[in-house]
Amino acid sequence: MDLAERIWLKSYPPGVPAEINADAYPSLVAILEDSLRANAAQIAYTCMGVDLSYAELDRRSAAVAAWLQSEGVVPGERVAIMLPNVLHFPVIFFGALRAGATVVNVNPLYTPHELAFQLKDSGAQTLFVLENFAHTVEAVMDEVPTRRVVICALGEMFTVPKAWVVNFVVRHVKKLVRPYPRLRAVSLRFADVLAKGQGRALRPVGLTPRDVAVLQYTGGTTGVAKGAMLLHRNLIANILQAEAWYAPAYAKAPPGEQIVTVTALPLYHIYALTCCALVAMRRGGRCVLIPNPRDFPSVVAALRGVRFHVFPAVNTLFNALANNAEFRTLDFSALVLSGGGGMAVQSAVAERWLALTGCPICEGYGLSETSPLATCNPSDTDRYTGTIGLPVSSTEVAIVDDSGGRLPPGTPGEIAIRGPQVMAGYWQRADETAKVMTAEGFLRTGDIGVMDANGYTRIVDRKKDMILVSGFNVYPNEVEDVVAAFPGVMECAVIGVPDEHSGEAVKLFVVRKDAALQESALVAYCHDNLAGYKRPRIIEFRDELPKSPVGKILRRELRAQA
Repeated sequence: MDLAERIWLKSYPPGVPAEINADAYPSLVAILEDSLRANAAQIAYTCMGVDLSYAELDRRSAAVAAWLQSEGVVPGERVAIMLPNVLHFPVIFFGALRAGATVVNVNPLYTPHELAFQLKDSGAQTLFVLENFAHTVEAVMDEVPTRRVVICALGEMFTVPKAWVVNFVVRHVKKLVRPYPRLRAVSLRFADVLAKGQGRALRPVGLTPRDVAVLQYTGGTTGVAKGAMLLHRNLIANILQAEAWYAPAYAKAPPGEQIVTVTALPLYHIYALTCCALVAMRRGGRCVLIPNPRDFPSVVAALRGVRFHVFPAVNTLFNALANNAEFRTLDFSALVLSGGGGMAVQSAVAERWLALTGCPICEGYGLSETSPLATCNPSDTDRYTGTIGLPVSSTEVAIVDDSGGRLPPGTPGEIAIRGPQVMAGYWQRADETAKVMTAEGFLRTGDIGVMDANGYTRIVDRKKDMILVSGFNVYPNEVEDVVAAFPGVMECAVIGVPDEHSGEAVKLFVVRKDAALQESALVAYCHDNLAGYKRPRIIEFRDELPKSPVGKILRRELRAQA
């Protein structure tokens, strides 16, 4: 695709480059160590009232790396991290990279079956896990290749006596730690790992841009769990792309003020890992880690009195927080960038967030396979556009038909992406890689979108979520966006269900904000705002909707339950 075909470049914000240099660094470790030296006195992470400086991050991650090397972990060996957003995560993540290992991010809420699959598939022989989830590891310890398990406890990051109090509350008051006697007998404690590592020298590792930095597991576009191989070069590129794209927003902050990023999305998810941890690290910023974003009192307590500048979230989190009375009392005066991603941002939610914070949601788009950022609205936007924006620097987006042919602006088709942030392929899944990568190097996303003449792309829906009603295409996102604007609706989701007359019918699931909301009111509203074939035939009220750990509503679970 030559420059003439990149119609989005004419819409780029001033100062944002068309290209970045993805080969500027040999590895993520090089970027990390530059930042550790330059920002030693700054706070890198804050969690539960405890600060971790860049200097301490340097010391502790080097200790983890040295311990891994002393245990015989070789470059490219997989090291799994099964942690929520706690201070251990960045220490272990960067430590594993400094040892030359490949990080396998693991959702700590996995069932034993899901955990066993990921550990066996990745071949991870080392696992770091928060003790709250150690019982899950114990359930599979006899069937996985993992032979080196390190148990992390929340209290380890606090000083005495608070460490004793935290551990007592977690273990005995809230009873969040279930017994794991067999694993306890053969595992190590994180504090012991640090102690052993600090007494050893860290050997530099000759990493290259083509080495795999992270195996990011995803259902991808075909639904089969598999590890997207994100190279050091992929993640370096996305850091530099995000940094360049967000620069106009950062410029709104007072000169010299450290940029503070609210990290409520889980770091084991690629969105938060790159757009929070890695981008903040590159700029010498601080991340405020939120272990559980559904615990609204804890979110408010963590942010009370903090000047935060960047707030990445998904639609459901923006919505829930904007409707929370205590959250609404926080100070949003420093906020310069509200990053929306992970799922479609609904216009009603965007309006609610803007009214509360004065900072418009800047919606972007990406996948685990794209590290993740691929497109984004200008970061200094003053409004919600309803699009996923423009391809970021060094990125090409094509709208293609089923045969891979290019479609002109204004025509819906599958979104395909090419750029230095696109994965090398799926781990040990050449067949799955072949399904999504074209001969030209484009990743077929499985999402249906339409690009306008200015290069902005609008997501229509997931290819597999489209509903076919009497030969008409119905896109759930469109119906959900309309219903979400109804005052009595908190959340909603739409799926297709079999219908003997029309092939499929639209079914709507609703979580009420107003307990008095009646089905008849929704029916009348949809009649006035949706074409006949798009109107829900069935409406079901629920107390909650199934969500992924990052907060994305899971339509597939609703389909399975319908």
